[in-house]
Amino acid sequence: MSVMEIFETMEYGPAPESSSLALAWIKEHEPFQLFINNQWVKPDQGNYFESNNPANGKTLTKVASADKADVDTAVAAARQAFKSWSKTPGHVRARYLYAIARHIQKHSRLLAVLEALDNGKTIRETRDLDIPLVARHFYSHAGWAQLMESELPDYQAVGVVGQIIPWNFPLLMMAWKIAPAIAMGNTVVLKPARYTSLTALKFAEILQEVGLPAGVVNIVTGEASKAGDALVNHPDIDKIAFTGSTDVGRSIRKSTAGSGKKLSLELGGKSPFIVFDDADLDSVVEGVVDAIWFNQGQVCCAGSRLLVQENIAERLINKLRARMENLRIGDPLDKTMDIGAIVSPGQRAEIQQLVDIGVKEGAQLWQPSTACPTDGSFFPPTLFTNVAPASTLAQVEIFGPVLVTLTFRTPSEAVEIANNTRYGLAASIWSDNINLALDIAPKLKAGSVWVNSTNLFDAACGFGGYKESGYGREGGKEGLYEYVKPAWLARSQPKNATAPAVVADQDADEGTGNGVVHTDALEALTTEDQSSLPSIDRTPKLFIGGKQVRPDSGYSLTITAGNGRIIGEVGEGNRKDIRNAVEAAHKASSWAGATTHNRAQILYYIAENLAVREAEFARRIVEQTGREYADALGEVQTSLSRLFSYAAWADKYEGSVHRPPMRGVVLAMKEAIGVVGIACPDEYPLLGFISLVAPAIAMGNSVVVVPSTQAPLSATDCYQIFETSDLPAGVVNIVTGNREELSKVLAEHHDVNAMWYFGTAEGSKTVELASTSNMKRTWVNYGRSRNWLHRPQGEGQEFLREATQIKNIWVPYGE
Repeated sequence: MSVMEIFETMEYGPAPESSSLALAWIKEHEPFQLFINNQWVKPDQGNYFESNNPANGKTLTKVASADKADVDTAVAAARQAFKSWSKTPGHVRARYLYAIARHIQKHSRLLAVLEALDNGKTIRETRDLDIPLVARHFYSHAGWAQLMESELPDYQAVGVVGQIIPWNFPLLMMAWKIAPAIAMGNTVVLKPARYTSLTALKFAEILQEVGLPAGVVNIVTGEASKAGDALVNHPDIDKIAFTGSTDVGRSIRKSTAGSGKKLSLELGGKSPFIVFDDADLDSVVEGVVDAIWFNQGQVCCAGSRLLVQENIAERLINKLRARMENLRIGDPLDKTMDIGAIVSPGQRAEIQQLVDIGVKEGAQLWQPSTACPTDGSFFPPTLFTNVAPASTLAQVEIFGPVLVTLTFRTPSEAVEIANNTRYGLAASIWSDNINLALDIAPKLKAGSVWVNSTNLFDAACGFGGYKESGYGREGGKEGLYEYVKPAWLARSQPKNATAPAVVADQDADEGTGNGVVHTDALEALTTEDQSSLPSIDRTPKLFIGGKQVRPDSGYSLTITAGNGRIIGEVGEGNRKDIRNAVEAAHKASSWAGATTHNRAQILYYIAENLAVREAEFARRIVEQTGREYADALGEVQTSLSRLFSYAAWADKYEGSVHRPPMRGVVLAMKEAIGVVGIACPDEYPLLGFISLVAPAIAMGNSVVVVPSTQAPLSATDCYQIFETSDLPAGVVNIVTGNREELSKVLAEHHDVNAMWYFGTAEGSKTVELASTSNMKRTWVNYGRSRNWLHRPQGEGQEFLREATQIKNIWVPYGE
C-alpha cells in the first residue's frame, strides 16, 4: 500500500483536550456569585440557574441570577467608580488594559476549554480564534487609551455603560465591548448571556488579579427578562451596547427612546456569499465551510446565503456536498472535530422548525450521511437548493448550520439578490478578477465585505451593520466614538419645549455670537427696508424633486413675526407629501455616485448664490425672529462659512486603510447612508437648516427636510438657491408644516435610512420609538440646545460621522 493510499484511508483518532483543570476551577467556585465592585456578591433574592454543557446536556454548575436590586447595586458601584476612573490618565488606563491582555494569554488554555464546555463550540475555534482575538482587543485598546488625549482631544467618556452580550461568542463579545469602554474612561455593568456566563466570570477573576479599581467593571449574570431589562431601563445608565437578535434590539430601542441613553446595536444578519464563475472553486468550498459551519452557523455574519453564478452552480454544489461528507461533528473538546454542539435544545428546535418550513415551501434539502451524535444538542450541516429569493429560508436568520443556495446570471443581478434582505451585516465576494470584486463591494449594503475570504475580524477594523443589522461600530477608531461624547455636550442642558426660538447669549469663551432677542427690530427697519419685504399673500410651496409643488393637504400655515405681525404663509405638508419627497430622494441616489469634487463644487456654488442675496436673507431672519439686523447678517455669513467648510470636507473626509495581522489590507470606506430625514431646530432658522443639510449632502446623501415650524421662510427662500446651483433634483426636498407630526412620519417611513431630529425632548423620544420599524439610525438632541454659531457645536466631524456609515472591505493578497 502506498503512502497516498494510507493517507486517503486513514481514520482520525480521538484527540481530546483535557477538561480536568476547567472542571476543577468550576467546582472550586460553585455556586458562582455576581461580580460587583470587585467583590463576589450573593444575589439579592438568592436565585441561581443551571449552566449546562450543550455537548451532553449535563449540568456544569449553578450561576447567580440577578434581579433589579442587584443591577441597582452594580450601577451604583459603576457610578461611584466613574468619578475617579474617568479622570485617570490615559497612560494609567493603558497599563491596566495591557495587564488584562497579558493575563488573558496566561490563562488562554483554561479560557478556551471553559468556552468549549459552556458554549459547545469546538476547542479549535476557542483556542485558535476566540482567545487570541480577545487578547488582541485589549492590547489594541490599551494603545487607544494611551492616545485618547491627542487623538480625541475634544471628547470625554460617556459615563456608566450597560452591556448585554450574546451566547455565540461569549468572551470575544465581552472583549469587543469592555475594552473600548474602559479605554475611553467609562465604567461598565455587563450582563453575559444566560447560557454562557462562565468565561465572563473567569474574566472577573482576572480583573481582580490585575488590580483594576473597584467598580470599573461589574458583571451581573441572570435572565434577560430580569437583569437585562433592569439594565436597559436603569435611569443612571448613560449608554447601552447590545449584541443579539433584531427583535430584542428593536425592543431595546423602544425602551430607551427619549431617555437620552446612547445606543449601539449589533443585530442579526443574512449575509450573502457571492461566487462568480472565475473563482477558484476549491478555495470557495473551504470558504463556505468557514462561512456557515464555523461555530455551528451560530454567527450573526454567517454566509448563510450562497449566491452562485448559474453556469458553475452544479459543479460547485457537487464539490460542496463531497466536502460536507467529510465534516466531522461531535465532542467539542476533540481537536479533530469541525462542528460542535448547538448552544441549547431550544435553539436546536428553532433551527429544525425553520428547516421544516423550508421543505414545505419547496426547497430541496440535503444533509451528509455522517452520523450526528444523539447525546447533546447537535445539528448536521445542511444544504438547501432550489430556494426562492423571497422564501423564508432566504429571508429569515436561521442561526444554525444551514446554507441556502440561489443562482444569478449577471453581476448586477447578484447585487440585487444580495441586497434583497432587511439585514446588512456582512458579505463575501469570490472572484479572481479583483476589478470585479472591488466594483461589487461598494454596491453591497453591508458593513463588512470580505474578498476571497470570510469571517475575518480584528481590533483595528470596525465591525457593524446596515439596515436591520443595527448601527454603531465595534473595533477600530470608529468604534471608540460609541463610548465618548463631545466635551461641550456635558455643559448643555435640556431646553424647555416652549423655549424661545433663539438661544440667549452664552459665555464669550465658548465662541458664541450675539443671540439677544429684540422684538422691536422689525419696527426699527427703514421704510426702504420694509418695502422690500414680501407681501402676506405669497405662499411658498413645498420643494420636492427639484420642483415647487402644492401640499397635498391644500392647507397653509401662517407665519408671524416676533411681534405677532403676519409675514407670510407656507404649505402644510402631510404624510403623502413626505411619501412623495422620499420617493424623489431615492430617485436622486446617483448623487452618492457623483465625484466628491463635483459635490464640493455644487456646495461652493450654493454658497456663491446665497452670498449674492445675503442682505435679503438677513432681513428674512429679522422678520421671523425679531433679532437685530447685524445679528441676522452674522447668521447668514456663518451659514456661508459652513457651506464652504462642507465643500472643503466633501473630498477630504475619506476612508482609511487598516493593516490587521494578515497578508492583506482592509479598506474602511465611508459611504453615504442613503435617504436622511432631517427635522431642523427653531433657533437660527437659516443656520440650523444649512448646518444639517450641508454635511448630509456633502457626503452623498439625499435629504427630506422639515424646517423650523416657527420660522420656515429661511428654508423656503433657499428653493431658488438650490435650483440655480446645479443641485440635482431630489437631493434636497423640503416639506414645511408641523415639525413634530412630520418627523414622526419620516421616522416611521421604511425607505428613510436615517433620521436627524433637533427639537423637544418629547419629540426626540417619539422619533426614537418610531424608528424601530426598520431600525433606522437616529440622531436626536433630547431637547438640548446647541449654539449653532459655535463651531464645535454646529460644525465638524461629528456631523460627517452621522452622515456616513463605514464599510470594511477585506482584501487578502499574496500567493
